[in-house]
Amino acid sequence: MFALLIEQVLNGLQLGVMLFMIAAGLTLVFGVMGVLNLAHGALYMVGAFAAAFIAAETGSVVLGILVAMPVAALAGLLIERLVIARLYARDHLDQVLATFGIVLFANEMMRILFGPRPLFLNVPDFAAGTLEILPGVPYPVWRLVIILVGLVVAGGLALLIERSRLGMLIRAGAQNRRMVAALGVDIGRLYAVLFALGGLLAGLAGAVAGPVLAVQVGMGEPVLILAFVVIVIGGIGSVRGAFTGALVVGLADTLGRAYLPELARAVLPPAAADQIGAALASMTIYLLMALVLAIRPKGVFGGSD
Repeated sequence: MFALLIEQVLNGLQLGVMLFMIAAGLTLVFGVMGVLNLAHGALYMVGAFAAAFIAAETGSVVLGILVAMPVAALAGLLIERLVIARLYARDHLDQVLATFGIVLFANEMMRILFGPRPLFLNVPDFAAGTLEILPGVPYPVWRLVIILVGLVVAGGLALLIERSRLGMLIRAGAQNRRMVAALGVDIGRLYAVLFALGGLLAGLAGAVAGPVLAVQVGMGEPVLILAFVVIVIGGIGSVRGAFTGALVVGLADTLGRAYLPELARAVLPPAAADQIGAALASMTIYLLMALVLAIRPKGVFGGSD
């Protein structure tokens, strides 16, 4: 039982850091630019497909991941320049419709380029197998690598936001983007950098997820929903909130799916318990989001970065 708990906690942390890499760019774009970007999940998918393609051509998963980041960043920059830049003065409905159109386009483009069947990435040789983190508790090395990568990204992004001029502009833009523009800052360039940074992080998340999940068309939509839950819980525009919210959502979702059906069996017949427990598990993060919004409508760290 203890070994299972440790394994599920690590699974939750792994999901959490992946969600953070996706949600960080999403919360910055929404917080600073006020753009509701449904196409962010497509950048996660682009990163995964780029990594899978390069790995298949070269035999190197690491090279695939390294290539996936600039590819997704370039895709994000192109989306911002060609589509989003024309929508800054428009309302959120126009942004939703336009970015949803990008999602459909990206899905069909990946289907044309790579076919309808899922692609699979092998785990790199150095991260193959398991590591006994505690006596009797083996855990896949690649999942530990994902956790480590996520923590390094979180630390690097925190330094960028807190210690650099770009970070100062991002924080100021999240508070009052009109004032930043009035001070003479090139808002167009700042927006382009934010979209490219968000695309890079989303592409990295998709690339490292490739050896764990199947790389397939439409893989960005489910994770985008979770990323929106993360930024609502953490607070729109807050990187610290995105990190906290991602870990909370990752742990709540993983532990709920692992243990709620078991708890339901204590009071219900097995068949009904499995059905009701699975339904409750899928609702856990949304109930958590509702609770946070009831207590703090702007999220846990809303407006604090």
